[in-house]
Amino acid sequence: MRIAELSRRTGVPIPTIKYYTREGLLPPGERTGPNQAQYGEAHVRRLKLARALVEVGGLSIASAREVLSLMFSTGVSQLDTIGKAQYVMTAPRDYTEDEAWQEAVAEVDRLLEERGWQVKPTNPARRTLADALATMRRLGQDDFAKVLGSYADAAERVAADEVKTLLHRGDLDSIVEGVVIWTAMGDTILASLRRLAHEAESTRLFGDF
Repeated sequence: MRIAELSRRTGVPIPTIKYYTREGLLPPGERTGPNQAQYGEAHVRRLKLARALVEVGGLSIASAREVLSLMFSTGVSQLDTIGKAQYVMTAPRDYTEDEAWQEAVAEVDRLLEERGWQVKPTNPARRTLADALATMRRLGQDDFAKVLGSYADAAERVAADEVKTLLHRGDLDSIVEGVVIWTAMGDTILASLRRLAHEAESTRLFGDF
């Protein structure tokens, strides 16, 4: 297919396709003339993934290029590829190593051990969770610990359904694209559902406002 067809298939404007190609996010097409190139299905999949990383995941061009390079490097297992996509969707955060932070780190470690969750020490979500729990402590919200297990229960159920559904796609590129988009949009969807449930539960307990 030519670039116009590639644009139509993916919904990515031609100038963006050319930009992604110049920046190394998309391999160039096969040259068929001085100003013409042919693209294949691999370009369609790669372009969708690049767009998901940049436009949905919010990654910089440099970060997306690095991630794509790692994902499509030889000798990388399917699990590692999916893991890289998930890890990169958790933005690094600054944190303060005070007493609240140390207690929060220990709390995260206990939670993972009690749940039997096999999670690498390098998973950025560990630090993000610890930072959130530390902030709760600093704000005097210590009783939040009582509902942390409920959060973990819900996350476990959602993760099980998501992983099962994505793996049924079979195609690795499609799975990775789903990991990126579902991670970004899933956070928003889950937060929205939680707020709706808060109102519904409050209404159930106290009646209409």
